[in-house]
Amino acid sequence: MIDYAHLFAPLAAHDSVVYFCYCPTQQRVLYVSEAYERELGGQVAAVNEELPGWLARLHPDDYTYLTEQLCHAATGQLVQDLELRLHTSDNKTQWLCLTAVGYLPGGGNATGGMLISGHLRDVTAARAMVELANRYQVKKNSMLEILSHDLAAPMVLVQQMSGYIKEKVEGLHDEQLNVMLEEMHLICQQGVNLIRDFVDQEFMESSQVDLHLTRIDLAERLRILVANYQEREQATARHFSFETSHPSIYAEIDENKFLQAINNLLSNSLKFTPDGGLLRVTLRQQPTRLVITVTDTGIGIPRDVQPELFERFTPARRPGLRGEKSTGLGMSIIKTIVELHQGRIWFESEEGRGTTFFIELPLSVAG
Repeated sequence: MIDYAHLFAPLAAHDSVVYFCYCPTQQRVLYVSEAYERELGGQVAAVNEELPGWLARLHPDDYTYLTEQLCHAATGQLVQDLELRLHTSDNKTQWLCLTAVGYLPGGGNATGGMLISGHLRDVTAARAMVELANRYQVKKNSMLEILSHDLAAPMVLVQQMSGYIKEKVEGLHDEQLNVMLEEMHLICQQGVNLIRDFVDQEFMESSQVDLHLTRIDLAERLRILVANYQEREQATARHFSFETSHPSIYAEIDENKFLQAINNLLSNSLKFTPDGGLLRVTLRQQPTRLVITVTDTGIGIPRDVQPELFERFTPARRPGLRGEKSTGLGMSIIKTIVELHQGRIWFESEEGRGTTFFIELPLSVAG
């Protein structure tokens, strides 16, 4: 058989990807490419002496994650695009992306056991751009929801005032004044609907894109999401809180879609929670699952419409306390997103006392 390996030697000499071969039984690196020296600053000849130092610099959560995934690779499974955090000497974080697979050399006739081959690349710059984009997306979505309530409130107030004035001046038989008041009422209603249509359209369009799963610290992301609302507590006239069972809880999810689903649950709670009310988000890691709750102290969901709440174009839709309209699609989309993550969603509600939505994700999805 012709050996074509030498044809790739010029590429390997300049490649930024670090290729390696590791023997689990010997706990030794059998091969590492020259990019190890260029990209990570190590020495090829001393890679096994340097390996414990690299592992010690891994984030503790990522070390456990890496160990679990390499066990999968050692059984012949392909482990792809693991993102790992490495602490640098200047107290910064370097992001590395690992792909590995186990194989038996010599067509399975070797006696030395399974080897793991793979490659490692620095994705710090790309990860920073993704983090910035995701934070902007979460901020944008939450601010849209908050602004929709802020802008709708004065319009609804003017709408109510126009209706009140119209009742008081009916005896004057001033046709022009009645026409003006009717026009004011109509314009305000159209404004409220336009704001809600824009926000709803954003959610529906983003929900139609295929899932892109990544391992993230869900506790950190939810903390940031709720903080966006807490910054606007005075404007929304509600209080927001977040609680988590662990400082860091990792899950493999589509960050934008999943957080937008949580964002829409918060928005829905805002619609039906009077001024001074409380909205609380919690995250709990349990032995076999993750459970997220979104709780409000609002007006609750009428018992007769509860069975149809998650239906597409549900008849359970109703305007918010400030006149915000509902398309009847929001809850069905949220349910779809949760189920795409192999989870389930349900709720408990009592009229006059509030509502709690529960989202459960299996730990098999969590990282």
